[in-house]
Amino acid sequence: MLPIEDCYGRVLAADIASPEDLPAFPRSTVDGYAVRAEDTFGAKETSPTYIALRYEVLMGEAPRFDLPNCVAAKIPTGGMLPLGADAVVMLEYVQQVSADMIEVLRPAAPGDNVIRQGEDVRKDTQVLRAGRMLRAQDIGALAGIGMTSIEVFKQPVVSFISTGDEIVSAGSPVHLGQVRDINSFTLAGLVNSNGGILVKRGIFRDDYGIIREAIEYALENSDMVLISGGTSAGAKDMTAAIINDIGGPGVLFHGVAAKPGKPMIGGVSHGKPIFGLPGHPAATVVSFDLFVKPVIRKLSGRAVETEFAGTVKATMAKSIASASGREDHIRVYLEYNEGTISAFPVLGKSGLITTLVRAHGIVVIQNNKLGLDAGEEVDVRLF
Repeated sequence: MLPIEDCYGRVLAADIASPEDLPAFPRSTVDGYAVRAEDTFGAKETSPTYIALRYEVLMGEAPRFDLPNCVAAKIPTGGMLPLGADAVVMLEYVQQVSADMIEVLRPAAPGDNVIRQGEDVRKDTQVLRAGRMLRAQDIGALAGIGMTSIEVFKQPVVSFISTGDEIVSAGSPVHLGQVRDINSFTLAGLVNSNGGILVKRGIFRDDYGIIREAIEYALENSDMVLISGGTSAGAKDMTAAIINDIGGPGVLFHGVAAKPGKPMIGGVSHGKPIFGLPGHPAATVVSFDLFVKPVIRKLSGRAVETEFAGTVKATMAKSIASASGREDHIRVYLEYNEGTISAFPVLGKSGLITTLVRAHGIVVIQNNKLGLDAGEEVDVRLF
């Protein structure tokens, strides 16, 4: 159980349902005038509608009045709508002709410029599922529903053991025949970025007893063990033999049809995964991506789901319109099906945090376009 501000990038351990409506009251999305929409019907610039101005909604306070027919109340962005009001007319479409009268130049429909109570999240509805790696917008949604502490999965501790008489620490001078440790630094970043915590156990010379003791200690004090070097068929490459001797059940595979990374070892000892990684840095990264990363994510509680990173090409699943002369940033969620990534617009007002929670990223409609057609290829900027 952690405070939400410590949960960025952590994996949620239990489903989250909202204990309340969000927002808890109807709110204005613009500065303007709260009205009964029917009082504005027929309004236009050449023939405005006149409405009495009697009230003002103060920010952070509930209105202490009900709005009668043919009466407006001045309201700020985020202000609570008074009872009786069902729309807000933007300031740009209103002229105040006196202290107690406005003229409306454009009609409003019910719900215009309003976020209704519970429009973002309804009480008792699911907001986030267990197994989700929490992003900034997810933490924001939790704050919005008043949840300041949540249960997340423990980060798996991954022990790293480097073997080889030729390996020296990164800060050591190098003599002929020696190489500095690279893999522990590379793996630290890879493990941490996938939800684990790497613990460097040290550099050990090619000695059966020394390496076995290091592996047994690591198994007792971590959730996974990574060993660099000692995976090939040379006389001193003894990693597989040690894993088998420790047992339970030992080596599951030794050698894979991949280049680089052919001598990769995978096994289980005492119920914990243990991997022997090739010593070459490029082979280490490839082997990690293919074999180690999925296991770390499983141990960290992350759900098995399609994940996207960076920027991807996708096909618009639905057409969406845009106004010429402005750049529209459209929230989208992605689905992967039969080799194709489809982008579905996430519709909703900008004041709704759950539109970001449901979205994987943003599609930009340039200011010289009137929208996007279904089937059109787009670039999705991922969160």
